[in-house]
Amino acid sequence: MEILNYAFMQRALLAAVLVGITAPAVGIYLVQRRQALMGDGIGHVAMTGVGLGFLLSTSPVWMATAVAVVGSVIMELIRWYGRTRGDIALAMLFYGGMAGGVMFINLAPGGSNANLSSYLFGSLSTVSQDDVTAICLLAAFVVLVTVGLRRQLFAVSQDEEFARVTGLPVRALNLLTAVTAAVTVTVAMRVVGLLLVSALMVVPVAAAQQLTRSFAATFAIAVAIGVTATIGGTVTSYYQDVPPGATIVLLTIGVFIALTILAAPLARRRARSAARGDAACTADVPGARGTADGVKV
Repeated sequence: MEILNYAFMQRALLAAVLVGITAPAVGIYLVQRRQALMGDGIGHVAMTGVGLGFLLSTSPVWMATAVAVVGSVIMELIRWYGRTRGDIALAMLFYGGMAGGVMFINLAPGGSNANLSSYLFGSLSTVSQDDVTAICLLAAFVVLVTVGLRRQLFAVSQDEEFARVTGLPVRALNLLTAVTAAVTVTVAMRVVGLLLVSALMVVPVAAAQQLTRSFAATFAIAVAIGVTATIGGTVTSYYQDVPPGATIVLLTIGVFIALTILAAPLARRRARSAARGDAACTADVPGARGTADGVKV
């Protein structure tokens, strides 16, 4: 294939595959915890790290990772102790992260908002070998956590009180989930962009849930959708000269819509089967029919 003849596209495709794996792998826990927009908030905070990377002449990816991890920990602490004013504190954290990123990158030598654009919306041609190395290391951490601790993370995501009663370290696992989400954001920012990464965490999971209800099947299908969308979006971006992040997200939403339409007849059949099962159970109960017809038994 012509596309594989270019080193920058080889790097972009590798990064896209890793993003397609890691984003849904973390997103499934965020969806279960009803924190679907957490990735969006972390992306705002990571902008400060990107700006600091330019200002200090260090790797924007590693600096964004450090700042995003700190921000995710602060978000968890606010969730625990913030109470009624927690939403205000989170808003200030998110907006402060955006403002800090713009300020620092403009203070950097030769820096401008144009440098920030590729991190906000993704860029294929700017994925360097150092970026690929960082993405591979960070993606390995995400996969180890989300797969190796899947039972514990799922238990905490479903019911924190039950998980606490069973002896699981709930707060530590919550912090680990937040840190893993932060790492995933920085993994994805070179391909999808900080402002769009949350969609890749959530939409593949929502699409997979249209077909299945079990955790393992949802996890596998969501990752398959994520990888397919990221590769398809990256290839389309190359041939059509369109933004990769927006293309990937739109493809993912298209998959969600298609699966929703295809799953509707299946859902109706399940509902009819369940109704027939309930009717059969009712018929087997003595006196149930008389009660249902208003006849006193």
